[in-house]
Amino acid sequence: MSAQGNITVIDYLSFPNESSKLIAASEDWGCFRLLNFHNVLPAALMSDMQAVVRSLFDLPEEIKRRNLHVITGSGYVAPTPINPLYEALGVYDMASPADVDSFCSQLDVSPHQRDTIMRYTKAVHELFLSIGSKLLEGLGVKSESPVFENWPCRFRINKYHFTPEDVGSPGVHLHTDSGFLTILQDNGVSGLEVMNKSGEFIPAGPCPDTLLVNLGDMAKVWSNGRLSNAKHRVQCKEAKTRVSITSFLMGPREKVEPPPELVDDDHPRRYVTTTYDDLRKMKFLTKLHAGEALALFHTQAYDR
Repeated sequence: MSAQGNITVIDYLSFPNESSKLIAASEDWGCFRLLNFHNVLPAALMSDMQAVVRSLFDLPEEIKRRNLHVITGSGYVAPTPINPLYEALGVYDMASPADVDSFCSQLDVSPHQRDTIMRYTKAVHELFLSIGSKLLEGLGVKSESPVFENWPCRFRINKYHFTPEDVGSPGVHLHTDSGFLTILQDNGVSGLEVMNKSGEFIPAGPCPDTLLVNLGDMAKVWSNGRLSNAKHRVQCKEAKTRVSITSFLMGPREKVEPPPELVDDDHPRRYVTTTYDDLRKMKFLTKLHAGEALALFHTQAYDR
C-alpha cells in the first residue's frame, strides 16, 4: 500500500526501506499515514483508550472543568457560541507521568482508566521518539545526544457534536499545528481534510489500523524550512459524533535552531532563533493560524 486519498502510507516495520518515502511525504505534504506500528502501540490499547475517552466526555461538566489549563487550550475546552460543535480535554505534558497522573486525579478516573491512559501516553511518546529518529536519519542529521527526548508532549482528546443540521459546517477552521509532530487516532468518522500544495482539500481518513501523523510549525523552523507544516481543518461530513485522540510533540524547552547539516550557502538560515512559546503566542496575537505567522520570524538573509 503506497497511498490512501493521495496521502502517503508509511510501513513502520519496513525501515530503512521507507526512509526516502518518509522524507518525501514530510517535505511535500507535511503528513502521512502510519501502518504496522502495533508493536509499539497495540491495537487493543487503542481500542481501550477510545472507550476511556468516550466515558470522560460523558462526565458532568463540573468535573470536566477541573481539567485546568497550563497553557491556553491545554485543559478543558467547553463548546462556545463561536465553536459550538467542539469540546476537548487535555494534558500539558504527557511525557511527564506526574502530569498524566494529575489529569487522572482531576477527573476521578477509575484504576482501570488510569492504567489505560498511562500506558497509552507512554506508548505514543515512544512512537514520537522513534518517528523523530527516523526523520533525523532520513535528513542526514547526526546527533551525539537524543534530540526529542526532553521535548514536552501535549495530549488532547476532542469531541465534535455533529448533528444533521451541522453537515457542511466547520468543526475546526484551517490551521497548522504549532508543534513538531502530531499523532492522531480517530474513531472512524470522516471530517479531517489536509490542504495540498495546489490549495485543494484532500480527505484524510478514516483509514482503519493506521495513525495520521502530521508535521507542524516547529518542524518547519527546526528543519530550516525543509519540512512542511500541514494545513488542515475539520468539516462536518456526517451526522455522527467524531472523537479524536491527538498527541503533540511540541518543541524544545529552550530556543530552537536548525541542525548544521540543514544550513549551508545554498540554504541560509531561514528563521531567527525562537522558542515554541514565542511562536505559539505570535500565532494567537496575530490570528495567523495557518502557518502565515512563520514569515514574521524570517531572517534578513532569507528575505533578501
